[in-house]
Amino acid sequence: MADPAELSATELRAALGARDISAVEAVTAYLARIERGAAVNAMVTVDAASALRRAAQLDAEGPDPRLPLFGLPVGIKDTHDTAGMRTTYGSIRHAEHVPQRDALHVRRMREAGAIVIGKTNVPEYAAGSHSVNRVFGATRNPYALDRSAGGSSGGAAAALAARQVALADGSDMGGSLRNPASFCNVVGLRPSPGVVPEAESTNLLTPLTTAGPMGRTVDDVALLLSVIGTPDARTPIAAPSLGAAGEPRDLRGLRVAWAPTLGGNAPLSADVAEVLERAVALLAEAGASVETACPDLSGAADAFLTLRAAEFEMTWGDALDADPEDFNERLTWNITQGRSLTGRDIMSAQERQTALMRGAARFFENFDVLLAPAVTVAPFPVDWDYPRTIAGEVQAHYLDWMRAATTITVLGVPALSVPAGFTRESLPVGLQMVGPFGSDHRLLGIARAYEALTGFARHSPELPTASHHWSNEAR
Repeated sequence: MADPAELSATELRAALGARDISAVEAVTAYLARIERGAAVNAMVTVDAASALRRAAQLDAEGPDPRLPLFGLPVGIKDTHDTAGMRTTYGSIRHAEHVPQRDALHVRRMREAGAIVIGKTNVPEYAAGSHSVNRVFGATRNPYALDRSAGGSSGGAAAALAARQVALADGSDMGGSLRNPASFCNVVGLRPSPGVVPEAESTNLLTPLTTAGPMGRTVDDVALLLSVIGTPDARTPIAAPSLGAAGEPRDLRGLRVAWAPTLGGNAPLSADVAEVLERAVALLAEAGASVETACPDLSGAADAFLTLRAAEFEMTWGDALDADPEDFNERLTWNITQGRSLTGRDIMSAQERQTALMRGAARFFENFDVLLAPAVTVAPFPVDWDYPRTIAGEVQAHYLDWMRAATTITVLGVPALSVPAGFTRESLPVGLQMVGPFGSDHRLLGIARAYEALTGFARHSPELPTASHHWSNEAR
């Protein structure tokens, strides 16, 4: 019998449906991988007993074709509520917090047959693209344990790469799905705003943050999107669902824009550039028409910083006053930046975002897809906060180095990171693919066709054997 943990989620679902593998066998295999890869520190709360009970129940009921995630062990980001399972938000103040109900998309995953095996690590309050906090410490990159796994969905990406979960959810404000996917050689999709409903969101009009799917392959991501990406009446904006999820796109004649530095907005390190140039050449060899081009991103980085700071102050300003020790210096800085903003500042940023979104719509009249780095550097040392320089350019703060992702966020369009290869130091690199608003499924089709040209999705890291007993059971 094949090791269930080595199968992609779609392959495992087929094996479960055919009863070639039982759900208990699948969960047992993934629990063993979590124990073996304890040094990665991706899964920070594990409820083995509940996962095995749910697996036995599903085995007794038998495979149900109406449950697309039947028997699949999944990890849930530790900023997303899970009923009865500890959810800390990466915060010392919430280190023992146990929610009473699931987040909407988590409930949908359970209802589709998924088995929640545990929670994945995050930065404090998911702020930043390096997953470290004072509750659980740092998540390490499975491909190099001395390197970052990215963030804020770093635990999710690392768990997928280390074969500790079959699927994982994440969220993305300024690259939190795309950055860790790039760092860990997996796929992460930031959907169009509204595709994955946020039932409790306080900003439905121009949201910077959206939940989204992560997986080892494009098909796996499409599978999870088919479950969590359906409308909800509490989210009145929604992008249309176009085409079959993950349907492959013929690359011949595809109109591709290649923007290695996003029009000079994001400095690119030489080692990442080398990998991405090969990736773009593959598409050209497959018949795509590739042109160096980029939408106008003037002011995008500043608009993102303004809107993010305003949102952070609104969300955590009172909490910072009440308990300043709960917030690290980067969060405190970001919240304080929000307090200095005027109404004019915020409305000007929204006005700039509107102009950028309209410009992107015009740009995509001439191109089917925009290609860019998901991250402009390879995974950096795990004891760094962030890279201080990229290609000789000093990064002003912990958000500055993520401009390849933050500038795309402001456009309000779908974007994903798909494995593009490895640097000469054997560190993963992701290619960012961006499409017009509402083109999520078509974008997945393009990514799936690209993925078929490479074997990178089948790469897995070699992890040292470790002995670990879970002290972080659901409480």
